Amino acid sequence: MSKPEISVVIPLYNEEEVFKKLKARLLELKKTISQTVEFVLVDDGSKDNTALLMMELAKEDSTFHAIFLSRNYGHQIAISAGMESARGTEAIMIMDGDLQDPPELLHAFYEKISEGYDVVYGVRRKRKEGIFKKFSYWAYYRIQRMLTETALPLDSGDFSMMSRRVIDLLNDMPERSRYVRGMRSWVGFRQYGLEYERDSRSAGETKYSVGRLFKLAYDGIFNFSNFPLKLITRLGLYTILISLIYISILVVKKIVYDNVPEGYTTTIIALALFSGVQLISLGVIGEYVARIFDQSKGRPLFIINKRVVNKEEKVG
Repeated sequence: MSKPEISVVIPLYNEEEVFKKLKARLLELKKTISQTVEFVLVDDGSKDNTALLMMELAKEDSTFHAIFLSRNYGHQIAISAGMESARGTEAIMIMDGDLQDPPELLHAFYEKISEGYDVVYGVRRKRKEGIFKKFSYWAYYRIQRMLTETALPLDSGDFSMMSRRVIDLLNDMPERSRYVRGMRSWVGFRQYGLEYERDSRSAGETKYSVGRLFKLAYDGIFNFSNFPLKLITRLGLYTILISLIYISILVVKKIVYDNVPEGYTTTIIALALFSGVQLISLGVIGEYVARIFDQSKGRPLFIINKRVVNKEEKVG
């Protein structure tokens, strides 16, 4: 069969509650697209009926391709699996299955791709979430912008559309700790930020726990910045400077006043200061070493258990 012009990659994890609405929105969108299109649904080891619903849809409509990973690998790996399987010859769109990012923006994204842009990413003008979460995201994007060498766009997630050549480049990148939005920025080419209003979750609960959000933040900073290593170097220099100043004060007190502080307080403060700096330094170095170790294993990013393509079920 001929390859579609546009692919839409949608990672899913325990989205049984929202799947019916997602299906309806995608089927309506399909009617409005003049180009040939495929929807690549990626099940990231769901524990509810998401996989079953995906299989049923893929077997009744050949426009939908279902990919089932062998276990839960995480959101960024699921996106990567979808990008690797997407056959779109002109553009590949990435969106989440919770309908916070409206699939109908495909038309606006594709229009910019047709104008010659290689990457069109959504910029969240407004988020329908709690104040604390909105502030946390706002602060994170700005801190990340300051710390990383790659100019990452503010308030932009994975919701985007990319040209075929950008997707091919991302698929060729061997790194395991994937941070797709950062990799997308790193490749360069012409990029455009399209503002939109992000909806609240259509149904179910967010799959990004605090721990997963922190891991995503870690990947964004450690994968695209040497700042943590530079920071511990500066901490070491500042510690040495403080120590030299303190030693000078003690020498002056000894020579001029014949008075040197006695007791445990000074010793405890010095030990706590040096120990803290050393532990922070080891932690930062350990983070980079762990990523090197993980990369050196050479294991595949993901394992596909089975897939349904053109209404046919295939193993692997």
